[in-house]
Amino acid sequence: MYLIGFVFAIFLAKKRCLKSWSPIKNHQVDDLIFYCMLGVILGGRLGYVFFYGWQQLSSDPLYIFKITEGGMSFHGGLIGVIFALWIYGKKINHDTITLIDFVAPLVPLGLGFGRIGNFINGELWGKPTDVFWGFNVDGVVLHATQLYEAILEGFLLFVILWLFSESKQPRMAVSGLFLVSYGVFRFFVEFYRVPDAHLSYLALGWVTMGQVLTAPMIIIGLFMLIFSYNKQSRNKKV
Repeated sequence: MYLIGFVFAIFLAKKRCLKSWSPIKNHQVDDLIFYCMLGVILGGRLGYVFFYGWQQLSSDPLYIFKITEGGMSFHGGLIGVIFALWIYGKKINHDTITLIDFVAPLVPLGLGFGRIGNFINGELWGKPTDVFWGFNVDGVVLHATQLYEAILEGFLLFVILWLFSESKQPRMAVSGLFLVSYGVFRFFVEFYRVPDAHLSYLALGWVTMGQVLTAPMIIIGLFMLIFSYNKQSRNKKV
């Protein structure tokens, strides 16, 4: 699923780089996606270990390498990609935000395929339910929160960002919309998703680690959108 996501990212990047305002040229796409791949894989694993597996890490420093015992974290992957784009931006003399604006619409399909992978693996099921679209898992009907996330954070988010970024947007606007949209979708799905057993709920009987990590994304994204359009408005007046 990761490979499928990266292949789609390359295809979409080569299509988007034909835009006159694109900061990336066709010959740079492969390197750009390679840096992002490293960010996703390394950041995703480190993020899972530090956000969700810190208890295991404290008792076993080698836990970070035990990829069969715990997986990847979206929030860690996000941080990894931002760091990778910062490094690649220095190489091609582009600022990080501009590159994030370019990359953001390429990301959701990969997220969607990743959630389908979770569904195929039979992991990250939601809470018991009596809705007719629930899945019978070992005699208990559960919310298929992997598919909820695949639809919302994957395919719907892709449509939103791709259409929004078809024309040139103010710097930081696409990144801001990504953070807000993903954050709202993830925060919502967390109400139906079962938290990691070793973490459970962190507060109030419903707050999950996913929500704690996602709430700042919504706030930062809103700030970026407001700042972006305010700056555009000021520039037009000048």
